[in-house]
Amino acid sequence: MKGLFDFSEVLTYFFRKKDPRRKSNFNLRTMHTINKISILMFLAGVVYFIIKHW
Repeated sequence: MKGLFDFSEVLTYFFRKKDPRRKSNFNLRTMHTINKISILMFLAGVVYFIIKHW
């Protein structure tokens, strides 16, 4: 049950430092940007749902 509410990996996704050993390309940057936007939209939807049904 403890691992169910462990959001540390999601929160640290936004504040990662770039790994200098890994090369970056346009596709990888685009994928990470879309992932960040989708996480933010999901969290906004959850907050909206909680506020609406409270």
